[in-house]
Amino acid sequence: MVLMGGWSSEREVSLMSGRGVAEALRQRGWSHVTEVDMDRNVGHVLEALRPDVVFNALHGAPGEDGTVQGMLELMRVPYTHSGVTTSAIAIDKELTKLLLVPAGVRMPQGKMIDSDSLYEGDPLPRPYVLKPINEGSSVGVAIVTQDSNYGSPIGRDVEGPWQQFDRLLAEPFIAGHELTVAVMGEEALCVTELKPKVGFYDYDSKYTDGLTEHICPARIPDEIAQSMLDMAAIAHKALGCRGASRSDFRWDDTQGEAGIYLLEVNTQPGMTPLSLVPEQARQRGISYGELVERIIAEALADRPPGGKALE
Repeated sequence: MVLMGGWSSEREVSLMSGRGVAEALRQRGWSHVTEVDMDRNVGHVLEALRPDVVFNALHGAPGEDGTVQGMLELMRVPYTHSGVTTSAIAIDKELTKLLLVPAGVRMPQGKMIDSDSLYEGDPLPRPYVLKPINEGSSVGVAIVTQDSNYGSPIGRDVEGPWQQFDRLLAEPFIAGHELTVAVMGEEALCVTELKPKVGFYDYDSKYTDGLTEHICPARIPDEIAQSMLDMAAIAHKALGCRGASRSDFRWDDTQGEAGIYLLEVNTQPGMTPLSLVPEQARQRGISYGELVERIIAEALADRPPGGKALE
């Protein structure tokens, strides 16, 4: 069963991921593949279908925050990607920092703020970044610069994440390059540089064909690439990720290795035609269909004890 869709802000991307996964499985001879657009009756659907394994193609809450994972654990259904605890921590940017920074992963120093405080003054020197605590795909991210049209202080009537979320994470803006590293099992695949043609690497740039140039592998010094590969592998292991994860970085090339910062770890990376994990897998000679099967194989290897799911 391929579980996709749902009701998060990343619903449409999840549908694209899920359809791609289902089609790849059918092409590779899997004869019983059911696509399920998740609604709040998903428990009844699972009970009726009795799947041997669920490919979790959901993005955002509740499919990426441990909620769906907990339901599948209770129903003893094997599922792909990370488990309950890992999912709950990794989707929360503050908790992720608390775990990864002591493990030696460099991340931007930031602080949690009440959104209303932005109307009184800046939480950090400009430029800085504001982002929701537990959204992915750059949903709700704003870069506040000296010459931005947000005002100084930010105006109450100006559109931005402060109108959607009560609390936000404020971080210094890291100038330089946007890069990402996929990890499968415990192996970091390669580094991709992302060059948006307009603005920054936001939701539209990620999922609209032609808006972002992918340079895979990135044309960066070997020691910089290796440092990112190492940090992504450490993050994957420290968080307890399973299947595939993707770590997003910024690199200030004026600072050498000291300018590398991990921004976040995605435990449910996209599987669309434009997605970065399939692209990096291809670079390593792994086809899209083989990638999907490898992720499923790891889920089946971790099948909960006690026999067939739901029995």
